[in-house]
Amino acid sequence: MPGWQIKSRTAVSGDLTAVGMVGLLPFGYPDRVARFTRWVIRNADGALALVAAVAAALISLIDVFSNAVDLKMDYMEEATLLVLALLAVAVLRDRNATARAVNATAAVRLLNGSEVGRALAEGRNDTHYWNFKGGTGTYLRAVTFPECIKIAQSEKRPLRMQIEIIDPANEVLCNAYAQFRSSLAPGPDGTGEPWTFDRTRKESYATVLAACWYRRRFTFLEVEVGLSTVMTTFRWDMSASRIIMTQEDGTSPSLMFEAGKPHFRAYSRELVASFKQARRIPLDQADAVPLSEEPTVEETRKLFAAVNLDLPATMTNRDITEIIRKARHPRNPYR
Repeated sequence: MPGWQIKSRTAVSGDLTAVGMVGLLPFGYPDRVARFTRWVIRNADGALALVAAVAAALISLIDVFSNAVDLKMDYMEEATLLVLALLAVAVLRDRNATARAVNATAAVRLLNGSEVGRALAEGRNDTHYWNFKGGTGTYLRAVTFPECIKIAQSEKRPLRMQIEIIDPANEVLCNAYAQFRSSLAPGPDGTGEPWTFDRTRKESYATVLAACWYRRRFTFLEVEVGLSTVMTTFRWDMSASRIIMTQEDGTSPSLMFEAGKPHFRAYSRELVASFKQARRIPLDQADAVPLSEEPTVEETRKLFAAVNLDLPATMTNRDITEIIRKARHPRNPYR
């Protein structure tokens, strides 16, 4: 039947399975129920007034028709109740319209919890570029890089990415960043690792390696990486439709600035100016270096040397293997 779906319920008890029909429900029925429930919660006062007024009017009307006493006065009372009910409806509609207007004109939106992930996903769906500024690019490698490229490949369009992270060769900066992150949330994050100087440095190196790896696999990817000498306490993600500013602890509200609003233009200029001050990594110089599907330690050493970002002499093969793992198989820090 068009527009309808059949829902069944299966009950399992021991070795017996019974399947019964629970009725015909229109498609989207659960979503509509959920939206209606949220609406009632947001407008509880007006909804209660509306229900009470209608109920009182119906009860009084029943009483009027059953007793037929002083009809004129009773009709006046019922009419008053109905007018009050209509007034409650008007108030609720006005409140909803006002809320929609405020959201449409707001220069900035607060995002909490899962709203952040949804807003980032929506930004990836309709963009031809992505600008990032943050600490080491951990979330960028785990989610943004693969998802943006997947969408660009499916739509057969080019993608431009601009990435600004802290300089892994700057030991003072990496140590300061590690202390900052560990002070926000001592102990392991979603990756299962605590923030230390060693991890911070490896995460930044891994982002550079990931950029080279993706650049080699997707012909229409244009990516630039800049290394900053200044630590930021926010993560910035900019697409064609929005800028999302996230605090690094992952629990505080994030800010979203939509395209066409004044703050969007101001912060986009900020990201451009900041990237111009970063040390640019010449990724094209790594084109001659072989890079396997799973890069080897030797390939990784040669790649970093080619882009003028030599790995520290104290780094062992085991350390480089960890950098490769973080570049190729990153973990989402916010899970």
